[in-house]
Amino acid sequence: MPEPEQVTARLAEVEQAVLARTPENQVDPSIDAITALTELMGDPQRSIPVIHVTGTNGKTSTSRMIERLLRELGLRTGRFTSPHLSDVRERIAFDGVPISPERFVAAWDDVEPYLQLVDQRSRDAGEPVINYFQVLTAMAFSAFADAPVDVAVLEVGLGGTWDSTNVADGQVAVITPIAIDHERLLGSTVEAIATEKAGIIKSGAVAVLGQQPREAAEVLLARAGEVGADVVVEGQQVGLLSREIAVGGQLVSVRGIGGEYEDLFLPLHGEHQAHNLVTAIAAVEAFVGGGQERLDVDLVRAAVAGMDSPGRLEVVRRSPTVVVDAAHNPAGAQVVAEAMNEAFAFTRLVGLVAVLSEKDPEGILAALEPVLDEVVVTRTSSPRSVDPDDLAEVAREVFGEDRVHVARNLPEALARAVDLAEQEGGMGAGVLATGSVTMAADVRILLGVR
Repeated sequence: MPEPEQVTARLAEVEQAVLARTPENQVDPSIDAITALTELMGDPQRSIPVIHVTGTNGKTSTSRMIERLLRELGLRTGRFTSPHLSDVRERIAFDGVPISPERFVAAWDDVEPYLQLVDQRSRDAGEPVINYFQVLTAMAFSAFADAPVDVAVLEVGLGGTWDSTNVADGQVAVITPIAIDHERLLGSTVEAIATEKAGIIKSGAVAVLGQQPREAAEVLLARAGEVGADVVVEGQQVGLLSREIAVGGQLVSVRGIGGEYEDLFLPLHGEHQAHNLVTAIAAVEAFVGGGQERLDVDLVRAAVAGMDSPGRLEVVRRSPTVVVDAAHNPAGAQVVAEAMNEAFAFTRLVGLVAVLSEKDPEGILAALEPVLDEVVVTRTSSPRSVDPDDLAEVAREVFGEDRVHVARNLPEALARAVDLAEQEGGMGAGVLATGSVTMAADVRILLGVR
């Protein structure tokens, strides 16, 4: 068995090799390369049952909920989500725990020889080599098949049809609410985006549709009809029966496919998380018994009470309270604003906002403006972070001159936001850090949250 120092050194080498790949935001809208890679590997993704999750907002939370329910039911789980908050190994998890350094290295060693072959073929053809996200996808498939797990929950990275996870065929395809995002790659209309995301619905699968705008629902239902997939729609077969705010979360009752689940304590904030739970329960019902019978209610209660979603309306500090959320588009920011009003009783709330390029800063800031007294704009560790001065120009159009403050780096910005919150807020002061996943991740790291 290797010594701990050897494992640490080897892990660093592997992480560097993965990071050296083309960044995941530089997308090749094709699954040809990942298909070639997984075929050389023996298609490990086909050796395990899959629940596949896409959508615009709520994918990660819903994936984590599904995995937690499956685990409580006694199944060994694999979970692949993105992006990570502090450690790349978070993306590949077994039974809710990030993959160990030894397994991460082993997965790379399994994939790397075939990766070299596919990379060379791509170079010879003048095509892009496999990128960072695709490599991690292949590593997840290898690790899950090697374990093996009873079921893998796969979150789409981007879109659906040509996302690298789509070389797997989900027995259940989950589509969380669709909105405008990633327009350059997915299209500028809800219909176009829904068309891309509908690609994860496969023949004979069960498609579980969260709350959707009419234009998206029409596209998704048409796709299900074309491939002969069964459909479960929130608001029709399943839904949220009741919801009450509770200390540390909310108390919800859900109508599932197989029956009702009453008085579930969900330790997450926001109505959107209650709707994510509806979708998650329906997905698990469809997976384990075709939705014919209700799940054991006590097991469901235990699973729901143990659910978490790091970086999503997460309190990372008290006095003053600092909340982080990874919302990175207007629809997500709107949900966050509504949840902040509902779940927290701040007498004064200051926003700490950084946005990545190619996003909609005006839309994000406009959604947040009604709940923020002031806003501090800054940048995160991402090289794609919008320059604070440029972001400030947009913020002033939304908030006015006097409510906008600029800080060139995140530590300075967080200190400034805390000072502004405490000036008049007293014990009811709060800071909301949001605008991008890297904002949530960087603030968590800055405050020592792991």
